[in-house]
Amino acid sequence: MSQIVTSCQWYTIFREYSSLIHQDPIDHQYEGCKVARNRGAGTFARARRRGDRMKRRDFLYTIGGVAVSWPAMTHAQQPAVKVIGFLGPTTPQLFAARLQSFRQGVAEAGFDQDSSVRIEDRWAAGDMKKLPALAAEVASRAPSVIAAAGLSAALAAKAATSTIPVVFFIGEDPIGVGLVTTLNRPGGNLTGVTTLNTEIGPKRLEMIRQVVPSASTIAVLINPASPNTDALAKSMLEAARNLGVELQIVRAAREADFEPLFASLAERRVGALVITTDAFYISRVGQLARLSERLAVPAIFQYRDFAAAGGLMSYGGSFLDGYRQMGVYAGRILKGEKPGELPVQQATKIELFLNLKTAKSLGLSIPLSLLGRADEVIE
Repeated sequence: MSQIVTSCQWYTIFREYSSLIHQDPIDHQYEGCKVARNRGAGTFARARRRGDRMKRRDFLYTIGGVAVSWPAMTHAQQPAVKVIGFLGPTTPQLFAARLQSFRQGVAEAGFDQDSSVRIEDRWAAGDMKKLPALAAEVASRAPSVIAAAGLSAALAAKAATSTIPVVFFIGEDPIGVGLVTTLNRPGGNLTGVTTLNTEIGPKRLEMIRQVVPSASTIAVLINPASPNTDALAKSMLEAARNLGVELQIVRAAREADFEPLFASLAERRVGALVITTDAFYISRVGQLARLSERLAVPAIFQYRDFAAAGGLMSYGGSFLDGYRQMGVYAGRILKGEKPGELPVQQATKIELFLNLKTAKSLGLSIPLSLLGRADEVIE
């Protein structure tokens, strides 16, 4: 095994080299080195047999090897940096606040991201068809753990590896979509955090009806490419029956579908719109908000970004809290815990955001009961 060369050892090497090259005595002893003083070239030569003398070429090879190996030895002593592969459905710009919360969770687990952990991310930019290839690329780099944001990313990560730990954050039932078999001890290589976004879809329908009580027909926007389409449609139809309103299911899987769809809502005499949880819709949240404002469609989505961009209201689970929990789990796995032994967590914090400016432009009054519950009122 290689060892670090001390100043004393360098002195010994130099002393040998000087005697070989110049045959001059070096009548000095380096401080702290137990090396006898050389009293003369003759004495040094006589004390050695001819065959024991170090040849100059051999010496140069030796000292050269030491010089080359020294940086390598120093590099090998640096602690290994752990890698988290992050798989996102949209863009890092749209996910900036959530990524910050994820990093906060990793730090809470005891990892300094400047020195002990590195995040390598891949983004689908709203095209969910890219996720399987991106997941395979992330898995091929053999990170310590993969963080999958959203259902499509989680399913892609599960298909890409059965050995690398995967931590997911989704808004659906992880058992129902096939990610895990149990919540308490999921087994396998997946665990994560889920919010109540799918479960509270019917609640969004109820809340938009409170704001637009005259709406006898309400539309729900569903992405037909979503793996959870059928479950979303079923839960929303049941909620509409309970409220006594007619529900129209409208579908859009491309950006080009949005404007004609919004324009058609007036022709259908739709009084309000519920936008369901979907990664593609998340990536186009600003466009959806602007269309609903410009075409005077009262709409509700799950993200604050929607209300902040001009949408009427947003209601859903706290993503910042959920991504922080996801980061904590990633950190615990980096420390050696097994994902199959970590129970799936549920982020239960629900947030309501209202845009009073949009409500005024639509001629709507927000009930005091909702104003009092709102986490933020945008004016």
